[in-house]
Amino acid sequence: MSLTNYVRVVERTSIPSSAVLLFGMPDVGLVGVIAASHMISELKLEEVAYIDTDLLPPMIVLHKGTPHMPLRIFGNKELLLAVSEVALPANAIHRIMRSLVEWGEQKNVNIVVSIGGIPTPNRQEINEPKVFAIASNPQLVQWLEGKIEWQGRKLDKPFEILREGYMVGPYALVLQYCMQRNIPAVGLLAQAFYNYPDPHAAAMVLKELSRVIAVEIDVSQLIEKGEEIRLKARDIMKRTERELSKMRKAQEYDIPLYV
Repeated sequence: MSLTNYVRVVERTSIPSSAVLLFGMPDVGLVGVIAASHMISELKLEEVAYIDTDLLPPMIVLHKGTPHMPLRIFGNKELLLAVSEVALPANAIHRIMRSLVEWGEQKNVNIVVSIGGIPTPNRQEINEPKVFAIASNPQLVQWLEGKIEWQGRKLDKPFEILREGYMVGPYALVLQYCMQRNIPAVGLLAQAFYNYPDPHAAAMVLKELSRVIAVEIDVSQLIEKGEEIRLKARDIMKRTERELSKMRKAQEYDIPLYV
């Protein structure tokens, strides 16, 4: 292992094979991070691994008085959830996301699902944010549209697909690396504020995630505690916004993401 710019996944316990690998990374509206945090609590997921790297700031996070790495993987027998409690530096995202996808491939994950947000200029006028879907191959697109079965399952109602545009940031890389490795991958993206924590968008994306992974997730507490979550998430949102600017993420405002 090189002494600089290294990324390694340190497993704390036995990792299940053929699990669903979820990503909840700092991005638009912190949708993925907020949703991931709620899932960890609601589904009582345990820390199963962490990412050791010198590409992140020199820091730890404290929970109940003990130190933890800021980028960790939680899970149970069916689910693995990668979540970061620190904004990912723009110059580190390629290495980190590639390493996580490669690790998922080694664990023979069944499908990769990213949960996040789409920057929506008129978000304040939207009461119920829409959730759009993307996929790494045409077969999964057809499954998300409700046209075919995939692995013996057919969705009860179709998703609205993002058909045109482009993506920037960690989830763009997840799709890219999964496509290159023929790993089934789906992205669920809710309409969200660009630079303001958006718990309501996180709740909407979790509702749709329940349909994809066939796991019920109660979001009532997430909606009720929306203001409290927004206040807690302000600092990481500020740091994430700086990194999004470096990635030119705000350009997603300027073009149609779907037609």
